[in-house]
Amino acid sequence: MTIARTIAFFLLFNAALLGLRADEGMWLFSAPPCEQLKAKYDFDATDAWLDHLMKASVRFNSGGSGSFVSADGLVITNHHVGSDDLQKLSSAEHNYLRDGFHAATPEAEIKCVDLELNVLQSIEDVTVRVNAAVGADLAPEKAAEARRAAIAAIEKESLQKTGLRSDVVTLFQGGAYHLYRYKRYTDIRLVFAPEAQIAFFGGDADNFEYPRYNLDVCLFRVYENGQPLKVDHYLRWSARGAAEGELTFVSGHPGRTDRQLTLEELRFLRDVQYPYTLARLKRLEVLLGNWSARDRENARRARDDYFYIQNSRKAFDGELAALQTPALFEAKQEDQSSLREWNQCHLGVENALGRVERTVEEQKELILRQRLLDGRRHEVLFAPDAFWCDSFALARTLLRTAVERAKPDGERLEEYSDAARESFELELFTEKPIHTDLETLKLADSLGFLMEQLGVQDPLVVQVLAGKSPRERAHELISGTKVRDVAFRKALYVGGAAAVDSAKDPMIELARLVDPAAREVRKRWEAIGEAKQQAHAYLERKRFAQSGTAIAPDATFTLRLSYGVVKGYTEAGKAIPAFTDYAGLYARAAAHDGREPFDLPARWVAKRGALDLSVPFNFASTHDIIGGNSGSPVVNRAGEFVGIIFDGNLQGLILDFAYEEVESRAISVDSRGILEALRNVYGVDALADELQRGHR
Repeated sequence: MTIARTIAFFLLFNAALLGLRADEGMWLFSAPPCEQLKAKYDFDATDAWLDHLMKASVRFNSGGSGSFVSADGLVITNHHVGSDDLQKLSSAEHNYLRDGFHAATPEAEIKCVDLELNVLQSIEDVTVRVNAAVGADLAPEKAAEARRAAIAAIEKESLQKTGLRSDVVTLFQGGAYHLYRYKRYTDIRLVFAPEAQIAFFGGDADNFEYPRYNLDVCLFRVYENGQPLKVDHYLRWSARGAAEGELTFVSGHPGRTDRQLTLEELRFLRDVQYPYTLARLKRLEVLLGNWSARDRENARRARDDYFYIQNSRKAFDGELAALQTPALFEAKQEDQSSLREWNQCHLGVENALGRVERTVEEQKELILRQRLLDGRRHEVLFAPDAFWCDSFALARTLLRTAVERAKPDGERLEEYSDAARESFELELFTEKPIHTDLETLKLADSLGFLMEQLGVQDPLVVQVLAGKSPRERAHELISGTKVRDVAFRKALYVGGAAAVDSAKDPMIELARLVDPAAREVRKRWEAIGEAKQQAHAYLERKRFAQSGTAIAPDATFTLRLSYGVVKGYTEAGKAIPAFTDYAGLYARAAAHDGREPFDLPARWVAKRGALDLSVPFNFASTHDIIGGNSGSPVVNRAGEFVGIIFDGNLQGLILDFAYEEVESRAISVDSRGILEALRNVYGVDALADELQRGHR
């Protein structure tokens, strides 16, 4: 069944039953679904159970989730979550991403370059305080500034008071603001990783498909004061795994969902944003694929970028297919009509929906320049589409730091706030390898893309290219800049505006040229976002009054709890079992004659006879997940680790916009399969013992 047919089937025929039977929701740990769990599964989610799971869960700031699995600071996540760090630790001589890694002794554990892990400690509702700072008569631009200042003050105050990383998170599209406090760890060391080929067996062909056969795991250890972290809250390992039909839970950090958007916002995604994004991703996929095919070292250097682009392209393809399904819009229309009818005596709902519609029209006019010049995420090492390379991201950050640090904290761009400084500096002073040939390739293509999108005669394009072709200009900039040197970055960071100005670095000067236009775009985009948030806040208040507050907000890369059961499904009349096993892995490899991407690493071929081929390997479940949940632990009622989320199936891409449990499935590596591989393929009994005992 296609995504479209799945959506239509579910929304049109089962919507009335949704509230009665569906395990929907990425729930806040501060507002767990206790009543639903008790009524449907007779399970009591006690405060102690929730607190233990919360503090055993880990956020990877490189993107993804994980969990503590021993008292000695051992953390498990996905191989594809850890791949960024494996790439940074690798070289032409030691390709840990391709060949895997195991630290035979504690001394052999390798310190990661710039990885930060966060463990949530508390959540506080600060909605009243944030909203109080925004006057009702303020224009959107001034309101955005006031809100940003209030959030910066709350975060700084919390950091000074507790010493914990403090982030104010926007929930319900602006209906609420919560303060999340985290313990922050930065001494993270690599312990174990399998070969990429078994972690991502089946490659892009099997990505978002099921059945699957992937050992998508990676193990790190957290250190504090030079010693392994002693952990009170860690997940006990289940040797029996999960059973079909068993209630299980996922605790992780889903990145983004769009279930609370209006009809007009969904149309904007379908007609404008997603087509642009997919065109850009497909262009980059061809670029990196061709470059990687030239030789093995190119492939190693581009591996992490290439995987990210491929994975994103396939995800957006599936999500766009969901957005192109009329049934999704019919369900959203019905929801908005219900809200209108319930509030028929109030013009406020109609006015709020009208405000959202007007902001969408403004976004349509601005999005191209916003993506080209400003970027999708406000992070230290994230470059906009017109300048996609690390060198530009570093240069712009150095330039902006010199400007932003001279301002009061509440008036800065959010990523330059005092509360974010420690994490900011960790990213800025990363010692990860940055390869000039790959940088030149990426920047040249980005400059060509800028020219195509804005036109050869656009004044900014003319200034950026300075009379040269995109390739010539990229080579000039990448070869001339010093921003890839950590000592140079530190000197400019300490020296401030005077040092940055006197450096006359060509990449920094390019950032200076572009920055006025980029800042203006960002200012307008944030003002639009503020107007939209105010409208959504009103709509959510009315929705709470209509339906109550026992609903989960859209995902925000903060810790959430979802629940569901281990369960197969039927696709095109064929029963898909809940579990796969090692016998299926070898059968799938044989069916493709061991050709890439269905080839097995040499040790897996040699060790076949040592494996119990009946051991469960991967399993499917009904959990409500999305990107960012990768690496999330799956636990049973006792809070024991029974598996680790690593993907969803193609039908599950609807979950960005609506929950579906007929065919949508989360996919995990089984705890039994992990132990079987560690002991009988890799021979790392000490590591397996630590998982089962909970300590070294």
